[in-house]
Amino acid sequence: MQESAGTLLYRTERGLVEVLLVHPSGPYNRKAPWSIPKGLLDPGEDAASAARRETLEETGVQAGELVPLGTVQYRKSRKRIHCFAGPAPAGAQPRCASWEVDHAEFLPLDRARELIHPDQRELLDRLEELLAKPRP
Repeated sequence: MQESAGTLLYRTERGLVEVLLVHPSGPYNRKAPWSIPKGLLDPGEDAASAARRETLEETGVQAGELVPLGTVQYRKSRKRIHCFAGPAPAGAQPRCASWEVDHAEFLPLDRARELIHPDQRELLDRLEELLAKPRP
């Protein structure tokens, strides 16, 4: 089974939660769904390190503090994705830092829900639950 790791970085703009998503590049991906920045783990690499590396490689954004959001599994390919959430660094300006993506943007949660891969939607629900918890 393939295993990937990625991040769901978020920020709050004027009371609205936005999340950082990417869209895969290439003409064959024109209608493909958006995704969290993610990628395969290197041999011996832990999931959190891979998530940080892939986010930086794809968006140019360095992830800060992260908490695990668990995993999701793609229904068709059975690929497992480990996800980590955290606040985006202040002033983060995502860009397409890799040939693998043609868009890297902060999107409002409602729009992200429309665009994200259906098997990743659950991660948005988990993020909302996390953000709704009172902080110590």
